[in-house]
Amino acid sequence: MLANYDETRHVLVGHSPRARHVLKMIEKLGRCRWPALLLGETGTGKEVVSRLIHNISPLGPFVTIDCSSMVGPLMESELFGHTKGAFTGAANSKIGLIEAANGGTAFFDEIGELPLDLQAKLLRVLQEKEFRPIGSLITKRSDFRIIAATNRDLAKEVEKGSFRRDLFFRLNVINIRLAPLRERKEDIPELINHFMTRVGGNYTLTAETLEVMLSYDWPGNIRELENCIQHMAAINSGPLLHVADLPSNLQNHLSQKKSQYLSVAASARPAANEPAVAFSPAGSSSVATPTPIQSIIPLMELERRAIINALDYTKGDRAVAAHLLGIGRTTLYRKLKEYQLAG
Repeated sequence: MLANYDETRHVLVGHSPRARHVLKMIEKLGRCRWPALLLGETGTGKEVVSRLIHNISPLGPFVTIDCSSMVGPLMESELFGHTKGAFTGAANSKIGLIEAANGGTAFFDEIGELPLDLQAKLLRVLQEKEFRPIGSLITKRSDFRIIAATNRDLAKEVEKGSFRRDLFFRLNVINIRLAPLRERKEDIPELINHFMTRVGGNYTLTAETLEVMLSYDWPGNIRELENCIQHMAAINSGPLLHVADLPSNLQNHLSQKKSQYLSVAASARPAANEPAVAFSPAGSSSVATPTPIQSIIPLMELERRAIINALDYTKGDRAVAAHLLGIGRTTLYRKLKEYQLAG
């Protein structure tokens, strides 16, 4: 069924256990009209999931209602519409989003931002299928399937009194929790390919760049990853995208990792200018004498030890280890093979 969807925009990418579970829930919800509540951090793809649910049985329109963008006294007008002259500036009558969603799906994005007075009016619409535009004495009807999304814990909002308990239970018939990207990193390579296909240009990431992206936690989730690919494609004509092309947030992440490892390395070294002395056995003179001059270590052995130390400090993170050593990722791989350290 999902093969019929728009592969460039509204598609769920990934084969991790969490992604497969969400896919199954989408298919089940798409065959019914039960209310659904999508839970997850900003950028986890809640609107994409809502559109996929709608598209399985695309009856009527899909109307997005962004509760976080509607502010002040015009919020009620946006939802329920108004008649001409209902308030100052109402030069014409207007159809609200509730009426526009009749027969289809209304997606209430960030429903936790909806004020309490409008929560009560929305509850009446869901129960009675009726509403009145501002300034009108005529009751209108609107019957739609509601899908709500939030990055808040609505149960806690109910306890705090900022979200109506009755509306919460009305919405929370079936809920889907969308995992943040840091909890399903196995999907990142597939998402990268998806977004690179969308921007065009036959781009390819270097192995070092991919490893940096896999080590990052993506607080902005899928939206941040998409923005990252767009940024890299905008500043590099390709075909290879390098670490230097990554946006500033990932560059800062890499710098912080390097600083942490260098700090660990510095703390593990002996104190500077500390004299090395050897003491006589007990009972003999207590005068310290300098240690013998050590034999010279071949450069290849020094290089081998440096690679081992770098990988030890970075816990096997080869991308950061290469940066610490001042060499490229390809060079590090070659030397690992040369010194028989790859494993």
